[in-house]
Amino acid sequence: MYIVLLKFAENKSAASKFMDAHNAWIAQGFADGVFQCVGSLASGGGAVIALGEDPSAFDERVRSDPFVEHCVVNVEIHQIDPKRTVPALEFLKAAP
Repeated sequence: MYIVLLKFAENKSAASKFMDAHNAWIAQGFADGVFQCVGSLASGGGAVIALGEDPSAFDERVRSDPFVEHCVVNVEIHQIDPKRTVPALEFLKAAP
């Protein structure tokens, strides 16, 4: 499982220019069954919870985000091995 933080960077003023492409990137992540949750950070930027991809493929996916490519955001990828969850999230423990 991955937690990705997309924090606004030096080129954040260009966000509107790349918003449609960024939204298409998000939609593709959901369509591929990789993204589980996407939302905004209260401090600015966004976050993604994802699973089901090996680290190199996931890194490539994140780097293809137009916001990342055009330095609208700085990215942090954190890989997590879930050990305990509420019953509704038990599926996270079985994800590769």
